[in-house]
Amino acid sequence: MSAPGQDAAVGHGKAPSAAERELEAKKRHDIVDGARRVFFHKGFDGASMDEIARAASVSKATIYAYFDSKADLFRILVEEDKRQSAERLFEFGDNDEDVASLLHRIGVSFMSMMVRPNHIRLVRMVSAVAEKFPAIGRAFFETGPCQGASRLAAFLERQVELGRLEVDDCQAAAFDFFNLCQGNLVKALMFGLSEEPAPEVIEAQVARAVRVFLAAYGGTDCAGTARPPHSAG
Repeated sequence: MSAPGQDAAVGHGKAPSAAERELEAKKRHDIVDGARRVFFHKGFDGASMDEIARAASVSKATIYAYFDSKADLFRILVEEDKRQSAERLFEFGDNDEDVASLLHRIGVSFMSMMVRPNHIRLVRMVSAVAEKFPAIGRAFFETGPCQGASRLAAFLERQVELGRLEVDDCQAAAFDFFNLCQGNLVKALMFGLSEEPAPEVIEAQVARAVRVFLAAYGGTDCAGTARPPHSAG
């Protein structure tokens, strides 16, 4: 499928101007934003392209100029939402030395995003359609969990180089950390068994996750002191 404006540009024998590209980008953003509101309100199956067109203040034909189908539009929405959340997840520098505090900050940021009502709705929708539309499930996993784990793995690799951690597989360890942070909080939300946890509940869960993670992987403690050896048996 050609990019919006591409065919017209070819027909006129010139590339679109910066103003035209900006207009196209804004229109595409408006469509995705309108689709997000409709999907979150009606669910994937309940949402119609007519409703999305009204929410985005465009015609249905305009939507199809940008997206092949409702499933394609939902996949793009998933990719954009998960990519933005991954980009906001990590804030640290090479000079940061307190590994425990850094992991705690990452974990709280991660969990604060994971328990948001709109994120829970998104996970439920993706789970419901992934069997029929595997590309949507793959987009969610690759731009969400995999992207987040890769970024955390890069941080862990740096800590291994500095002798602060002992990790043989940083990618696997990154998933370990995120799973420890989630505990049962996200599952309970997914199945409607609890309300969004208070900040102090998240703080306590992440603190437990950091302690367990460092007990398994901490070459040194957060103050830079060598970790006591494991006791025999």
